[in-house]
Amino acid sequence: MQIAIVGLAGSGKTTVFNTLTRGHAETGGYGGLQLNVGVVKVPDERLDRLAAIFKPRKVVQADVTYVDLPAPPPSVEGRIGTEELPAEHLAKLRDSDALLHVVRAWDDPALPHPDGSVDPVRDLEQLDLEFTLADLAMTDRRLERLRTSGRHGTAAERESNEREEVILARLKEALEADRPIRDVALEPEEEKAIRGFRFLTQKPVLVLLNVGESDLPRASDIVAGISAGYRHERAIVDALSAKIEMELGELEPDEAGVFMEELGLHESALDRVIGLSYRLLGLVSFLTAGPDEVRAWPIRDGSTAVDAAGTIHSDLARGFIRAETVAYEDLLPLGSMAEARKAGKLRSEGKTYRVRDGDVIEILFSR
Repeated sequence: MQIAIVGLAGSGKTTVFNTLTRGHAETGGYGGLQLNVGVVKVPDERLDRLAAIFKPRKVVQADVTYVDLPAPPPSVEGRIGTEELPAEHLAKLRDSDALLHVVRAWDDPALPHPDGSVDPVRDLEQLDLEFTLADLAMTDRRLERLRTSGRHGTAAERESNEREEVILARLKEALEADRPIRDVALEPEEEKAIRGFRFLTQKPVLVLLNVGESDLPRASDIVAGISAGYRHERAIVDALSAKIEMELGELEPDEAGVFMEELGLHESALDRVIGLSYRLLGLVSFLTAGPDEVRAWPIRDGSTAVDAAGTIHSDLARGFIRAETVAYEDLLPLGSMAEARKAGKLRSEGKTYRVRDGDVIEILFSR
């Protein structure tokens, strides 16, 4: 699971990266070409509670990889800014499963906005436009090929090309109307047909408003204002003060609690943003628990028991017999799988069982 952190120069995206990853990447470069990568553990208090019951040798959290990418140069006639990024950077961007778009919503005369004023709506639209232009250019190039060489080949190849051309024509129409591809209702077969393009506006996006300390009390109102005008599919708008969160991360827990109380904060935005990133990818966690390990396993929402088995190890999927399953909420007060079985809470599920978030699962398989 990889999420690309994007944003215009001066948005504070590298500070957000440092906040999320507890990293120390250099900030203040206003759009330098440094690429930063960090892995973040997904907070899950269920693991701690299961560990207290099973006393395992280790506890393994799910994780998300964040990639902090430089801002693309603005597009001009005949040149798409995003395509001017170094090849490695563009590949990281296109290979990411989702985007975390940091938008500057803080003002500081000592660090003036490159465009002369702070305007989150303008900045959000500006980078969205760059991604739209990149997708439109790719769509146009492919349509041109399909309308020439796509007319050749076998009957099956021509039929496949014609279907692809119809899909891309729909996407082109949407992009030209400033609609991201994620807003276009596509059938599973259509999504499969365009998967290889790795379109930027098709990716889920978490818009993260980077607010100043003085704006924290009204952060929810700022989020509501931006959300009202940003009604897109698979898009979430939230806010944090990256500077404050980074300072909190450098304090001892007791000191951080006092600081948060002084600021009127009831929770750290950090855990919330990591959790939102996880859910943005359409993931849930099933859990395994025993004396060796308590672990959270990320899996696509709607996946089956045999998918869960394959997530642990391919051998478990090949030899799958059944999944012994109990809901975390049922297991916790009972204290063990044996007690869950006695209470009738431990179920035997087959291959087609749809895994739910928080299911504690033991896979039975033939070797």
